[in-house]
Amino acid sequence: MRKWLLTIQLLTACLAGGASALGDAADSLDAQRAAFRDAYPLAERGNWERADADQDLLAAYVLWPDLKAAWLRARIEAAEHDEIEAFLDRYGVIKPAREIRYRYALHLAESGRLADFHQIYERYYQGLEIARLDCLALQAEIAAGRQERIVSRAYELWLTGRSQEDECDPVFGNLRSQGLLTEEHYRHRFVLAIAERQFSLAGYLARSLPPAFADEVKDWQYAARDPEIFASRLAERKDSEVDREQLAYAVQKIAYQAPATAARLWAAIRDRFAFNQNDKFATDRHIALWAARLHLAEAADMLAAIPAEGADIETWRWLVRAHLLQKNWAEVVRSIDAMPAIESGRNEWQYWRAIALAQTARDDAARPILTRLAGERDYYGFLAADTLSVPYALRDERIDGNPELSARLEQIPELIRARELFLVGLEGRGRSEWDAATSTMTSEEQAQAALLAHRWGWHSRAIATVASAGHFDDLEVRYPLPWQQDFGSSAESAGIRNSLAYGIARSESLFMRDIRSSAGAIGVMQLMPATGRSTAQELQLPWAGRATLTDSSANIRLGTWYLGKMLNRFADNPVLATAAYNAGPHRVENWLPDSGALDARIWIENIPYNELNWNNLWDWTFGWSGDVNCTI
Repeated sequence: MRKWLLTIQLLTACLAGGASALGDAADSLDAQRAAFRDAYPLAERGNWERADADQDLLAAYVLWPDLKAAWLRARIEAAEHDEIEAFLDRYGVIKPAREIRYRYALHLAESGRLADFHQIYERYYQGLEIARLDCLALQAEIAAGRQERIVSRAYELWLTGRSQEDECDPVFGNLRSQGLLTEEHYRHRFVLAIAERQFSLAGYLARSLPPAFADEVKDWQYAARDPEIFASRLAERKDSEVDREQLAYAVQKIAYQAPATAARLWAAIRDRFAFNQNDKFATDRHIALWAARLHLAEAADMLAAIPAEGADIETWRWLVRAHLLQKNWAEVVRSIDAMPAIESGRNEWQYWRAIALAQTARDDAARPILTRLAGERDYYGFLAADTLSVPYALRDERIDGNPELSARLEQIPELIRARELFLVGLEGRGRSEWDAATSTMTSEEQAQAALLAHRWGWHSRAIATVASAGHFDDLEVRYPLPWQQDFGSSAESAGIRNSLAYGIARSESLFMRDIRSSAGAIGVMQLMPATGRSTAQELQLPWAGRATLTDSSANIRLGTWYLGKMLNRFADNPVLATAAYNAGPHRVENWLPDSGALDARIWIENIPYNELNWNNLWDWTFGWSGDVNCTI
């Protein structure tokens, strides 16, 4: 396998006649890619006709096993055992074969061939703690009459605070039928379920326990459903460990939306019941932090009231932010100085310490800090440079190429496969193989691999890999300009700066056209499907759902237009527009001050939204300062 691409395509071409033959090899490789692109979607649907017609061309292609695996996946239930085994024997070490093995193992189990499944399980999956497979293996042990081999592992699978895989139900049923699930086992899992706040599971477990457990579940559900009423009915509560835990839980739930109400209720509860000091600190922190995230005027006092032994890093961070909102500069300095040294030394807090010092007429102390920060290429470095009216420190230092090492890397089979997967449009699969191959490389190898990926136009892997190598100053690799025509024309049409569109794309997706976020946003500019659909209708563009959003050109057009709409909505304020693009315009409107204007830097610092990354964005747009006006 190591020699597939090299021997079949390049070495043969060299022996056949130099530059002309190399050109023929390149043409042949292009033809193989084109044939693969045509055959793969058909193979995914179980149609092998196109692959069979082009077999002479495709059989020598490095992605032939991926094509075969796609076909086998589509017809796993109909495939012959010998056919699957032959494929796994030949390609078993590569990812598509591993996927087929997993699917085939499941098919064997689901079709009742538990003994055959168990052979695969013991060889490849035992000890990996994949609950679904472990439970199928235990089913096989039960079917074979090996009861003594299941009990210990079955107990381990039972003792979880979350619902277990469906395949575990027969195993647990076997324990029950053998009288091996005692009340103590139910009690233990009940406690785990409550700790995970899995009240439905706890309710199910309570059916096999005394009635008091069902009553406890009802109280937990009451606290979750209507926490304010629950926490206010103190006369109904005992001073037991469970009651204290439920009261603290109810108060903390209230704090997410109404910290002031939570604080009032907590004041009535805190010293009336025998909470230990850690529980008191935890609830104090929770209420105060949500007061700060929701920008309550009393948040700074609430956070400051938490003693040092009860504070955590988030307490210190939000205390500084609350003082920033109030422009209480002396307290900003004092709070930063009180932070643990490893936290106070971060650029973020050093910048704000310098600003606070300057605001309290201590320019002599502020300037050295700002001068040092202005030498950094990050968000706070750019802000410091703006404050001092000096140029940004961009530090563009290219990585020296190493042709010999680069040539060696290009011959690694895993990187050959990764590159071809990228070039035929299977980028997600390619990323997985690339990341696995580069994860064990030295930093020098990673740097040269990043240069390779950059040369191929695979910018997400170039950016990620050069960072893994510890090289942060090659700006051409870290901040590429792909799809220049698309970005240029789309940004111009939307009336926005090209750099702002690029900043959004890099920050949101690292230029991955097929990526999908946990929230469901898709593509280069990470658009939610509903946003993409409505924007396409507005622009009168064809809409094909995910296919449109994974098309880079269409995604860029839709994303830049939507970003332009956010700029219009927020009076051309790029801070508000970019925040709205990421978090949604309604959230941003809720975060605006109630009256007057607020320094944009302070507003940014107080955004209660973890996904916004101003470092990434401002690395691109090179800074912006001004006021966030609440009257827009």
